[in-house]
Amino acid sequence: MIKSKNDLRYYLKCDEIARWGRKATALEKIRLGSMWKYNIVLRKLEYIKNCKKGLIKLILYYIYKFRKIILEHITGWYIPENVFGPGLCLVHKGPVIVNNNARFGCNVRIQAMVNIGTSGGKKDAPHAGDMVYIAPGAKLFGNIELGNNVAIGANAVVNKSYKEDNITLAGVPAKIVSYHGCRDYVIDAVDLVNNAY
Repeated sequence: MIKSKNDLRYYLKCDEIARWGRKATALEKIRLGSMWKYNIVLRKLEYIKNCKKGLIKLILYYIYKFRKIILEHITGWYIPENVFGPGLCLVHKGPVIVNNNARFGCNVRIQAMVNIGTSGGKKDAPHAGDMVYIAPGAKLFGNIELGNNVAIGANAVVNKSYKEDNITLAGVPAKIVSYHGCRDYVIDAVDLVNNAY
């Protein structure tokens, strides 16, 4: 969770590396437009929610919440605060819906048409470790846990826990199809940032 201004800068730096694999130019950020702005607004909203107090928090929170709502309608991404660690990369515009109770570690790459939610009206949502790739159309729901270095295939439906590391899940319902993981699809932005600075 973002607990200081330094954390905010760190999370944004990791998100940048997760997307481009390096420090992006100003022109690249401008070209990406609302998609990169979404990352910035989401992280600033997390910072305000976790760190600010009093009237200033209230005012800033609603300003950034309003900006996030506008960007949600442009991008199709609906992600609550404090769900993803540093190194979040949302690849394409298109629906990505995440439940408030979901929790993921660092270095998560999500394609379009993904839904991460609850099951049967319950409050429990998926939890996962670090290095997770979620391919287009995948659905994760219910009180499930996933390990580290997990790849979830296109249109997979994950409705039970797989706590093993270094696995690839695919199918309906999802099953382990290999022990390769997601290293080919996800940049370890946290490691790159930690070693560079």
